Amino acid sequence: MKSLTQWAVKEPLIDNSMSKTQTTPRPVRVGIGGPVGSGKTMLLLRLVESLNEKYELVAITNDIYTKEDAEFLVKNSPLDAGRILGVETGGCPHTAIRDDTSMNEAAIDSLTMQFPQAQVVFLESGGDNLSATFSPELVDAFIYVIDVSQGDKIPRKGGPAIRFSDLMIINKIELATYVGADLKVMDRDSKKMREDRPYLFCDLKSRKGLEDVVEWLERECFFPLQATAQT
Repeated sequence: MKSLTQWAVKEPLIDNSMSKTQTTPRPVRVGIGGPVGSGKTMLLLRLVESLNEKYELVAITNDIYTKEDAEFLVKNSPLDAGRILGVETGGCPHTAIRDDTSMNEAAIDSLTMQFPQAQVVFLESGGDNLSATFSPELVDAFIYVIDVSQGDKIPRKGGPAIRFSDLMIINKIELATYVGADLKVMDRDSKKMREDRPYLFCDLKSRKGLEDVVEWLERECFFPLQATAQT
C-alpha cells in the first residue's frame, strides 16, 4: 500500500531496527490526527481497549495548553497511568508532529526507556486542519480522523491529510441523518481524493467499524510484531 506523502521517501514502512536505549526491536509508531472534536481520543481509547491484552502498548497525547486527553485515557482506558504521557505543545499542533518533533521524540524515548518491552506507540496529535501530516521520521503510519458533523464536503476539500494519510476514518456516522450529511457523497469524494488509499466509515463511540480499523492496523502496521512472535 502506498504510504504518507508523495514528497517524503520512507522505506521501509516499518523500521524494525533497534535504538541505542532498547534491547528489543523499535516499537511500531502509529500517529492519529484530525480536526478538533473529530474523535481522535475516542479512537485511541478504542484501540487501547482492543489491543491491550495482545500487545505491549504506550500512548502519547498532544494538547496545546492542557493534558486533558491524557487524563481522559488514564481515567477510562485499561492502560496503566505510567504508560500514558501527555505533551503540552504550546503552539500549532502540526509543528510538534511535523516541523519540530523533538518534544514527541523525547516523550517516546521516555516511555520506551521505562517500558523497554513496548511494541506499539500510539501518538495522538492535537486538533488541527486538513494539511496536518506527521513527519515520516516520527511515525511509521498515521490515521486521519474526520467526522460527519463537519459536513459531507470535508473529503472533497482535499489537503495532504485527506489525500495521503495511511488510513482515513469518517467518524460519527450515526449522526449523519441529524446533521444532514450524505454518506454516499462522502464515499464518492473520498474515493476521488484518496484513489487507492483506504478509508473507513465508523462510529467509534458505539464501536461500529472498529474491527475493520484493528484489522487494518494488524495487517499493514503490526506485521513485524507478528513475525517476531512466530520466531
